Amino acid sequence: MSEKIRVMLSEEDVDKRIKELGEQISKDYEGKSVHLICILKGGVFFMCELAKRITVPVSMDFMAVSSYGGGTASSGIVKIIKDLDEAIEGRDVIIVEDIIDSGRTLSHLIDLLGQRKPNSIRLCTLLDKPDRRVVDVKVEYVGYSIPDEFVVGYGLDYDQKYRNLPYIGVVEL
Repeated sequence: MSEKIRVMLSEEDVDKRIKELGEQISKDYEGKSVHLICILKGGVFFMCELAKRITVPVSMDFMAVSSYGGGTASSGIVKIIKDLDEAIEGRDVIIVEDIIDSGRTLSHLIDLLGQRKPNSIRLCTLLDKPDRRVVDVKVEYVGYSIPDEFVVGYGLDYDQKYRNLPYIGVVEL
C-alpha cells in the first residue's frame, strides 16, 4: 500500500448522512414497501447501512454490471454480469449506487429496468460527481456531492483495495 489516503468524509459524517437518507426514504414511502437494487460491488456497503435505517418494509436484490468503453471511459453500453433474482413488476424500486459520475451506465440501467414494469424507479447514491456528468440522470437521493477526486472507502476501491474503509478517502498517489 504505497498510496496515501486523505479523509474526505469521516465515518461519523457518513453514518449521519445515511441515517438522514433512510429517514427521507421512509417518509417518502410511508404506507408502502421499497425494493432496493444494489449495484455490485461498490454499492453493497452503502445499501446494507441504508436498509437498516429505512422503517418501511424493505426487500433487496443485487445486480452486477460492466460498462464497456475505450480506456477508462464508460461508454454506457451495459453488460449484465449478474441479473436480478426476482421480478420487479409492480414494485417501488430504488437503485442503490456507491457513486455516480458520467451517468451513462445508470441511464441505460434505468431504461432497461423500466421495461420490466416496476411501479416506480428512483436512484439513490452515496456520492455524486456532478462535474463528470455527461448524461442527465435524475438522482432523488444523494448522500454527498463531491468534487472530481479519486475516492475510496465505503465500498469504493482502488485496484480492489480500500473498499472496507469506514470513511470516504481521497487517494493521493
